[in-house]
Amino acid sequence: MGLKKFAENISCRNQTLTKLDSMTKQEMQDILTKMQIDHQKIVMQEGKAQKAERDELRSIRKQIENQQTKVNKHMQLVYKSKAKKAKPKPPIIKNALAAFLVGGIICTLGQIVLNTFTINGFTDNEAGMMTSIFLIVISALLTGLGVYDEIGKFAGAGSMVPITGFANSIVSSALEFKREGYVYGIGAKVFTIAGPVLLYGTLVSALIGLIYYIIL
Repeated sequence: MGLKKFAENISCRNQTLTKLDSMTKQEMQDILTKMQIDHQKIVMQEGKAQKAERDELRSIRKQIENQQTKVNKHMQLVYKSKAKKAKPKPPIIKNALAAFLVGGIICTLGQIVLNTFTINGFTDNEAGMMTSIFLIVISALLTGLGVYDEIGKFAGAGSMVPITGFANSIVSSALEFKREGYVYGIGAKVFTIAGPVLLYGTLVSALIGLIYYIIL
């Protein structure tokens, strides 16, 4: 195919590409196929051509590549638009209520346990520590039985924000990697989920403590 024919094809396709919005996916795919064929021919001729002709072929090749990019981008936009329309909308109000309900129940349970320890003669610090231990143990036990994961599916953040969620993240990792052994499995992977919480929690605590120290 001569340079003139390539140039005519490019000019003709430029006119066609102005109507991309009205084209079907198959029509755009057909155009891409034809451009790919032209591109291959150009590359083959470019390798054999003399310098002057090679520069002209390179210019034509870049025009074809620009056309391919334009079509591909348009197809991606069409796909994203259709995917966005087909994507089910999350029930935000239902999820918020579920998180509030379950999170509230966990906190209420914690308060009941705290009051129970306080009534039985524990100091405030001791009662707080014992309450945390109690909630962690219960969360770990429910995670091992597969119950806490079901609660998490219903409550979302409502089950993950309290200390019970932290315990669940550690036990879940330990159970998942148990088969890989105690060292390379549980030992290496136990903080896979909880690690970021520890890291950023420690950094934020140190930052807040520093600000508090400077201000006061």
